[in-house]
Amino acid sequence: MRTLAFAASNHSNSINRALVGYAAARLEALYPDAEIEFADINDYEMPIYSIDREAADGVHPLAREFYDKIGAADALIVSFAEYNGFVTAAWKNIHDWMSRIETKIWQDKPTTLLAASPGPRAGANVLSTQEFVAPFFGMDIKGKYGVGMWDKAWDGASLTQEADIIGVDAAIKALLT
Repeated sequence: MRTLAFAASNHSNSINRALVGYAAARLEALYPDAEIEFADINDYEMPIYSIDREAADGVHPLAREFYDKIGAADALIVSFAEYNGFVTAAWKNIHDWMSRIETKIWQDKPTTLLAASPGPRAGANVLSTQEFVAPFFGMDIKGKYGVGMWDKAWDGASLTQEADIIGVDAAIKALLT
């Protein structure tokens, strides 16, 4: 199973990038035949979407490239950073550009949603908004999990709390059902 894994964050030291890397490693440990491809949304930085830009220049080629990456995958692992209760502006822009190719940007791929947060709510707002809107955009949500209190939950290489390890494993296992 070919899985595309990425953090919907453009922060260079993103805790969501650490979480998606951990989840991908867990997928490989649980299912040794899994093939993981990582994407960095910093490689897909585009001008802010506007209908005027699209009318003048068409859909940005980086949007097409990212859309094709999703299309080539059998499954997705996405970890969403929560900025002011919603997705990052960097991710929202990529999403907006891709939605001009096809509304169903997720292409009905089975997906595990994750979030990491320094606070106790574990990205609850971003996970709930994505759980609500992403199916409209063609996401087949199989599992989700948020890790809160990141400084206590992460030792720099791994999750430290049994509840979080079990939660991420369950979200990953749900991806394959």
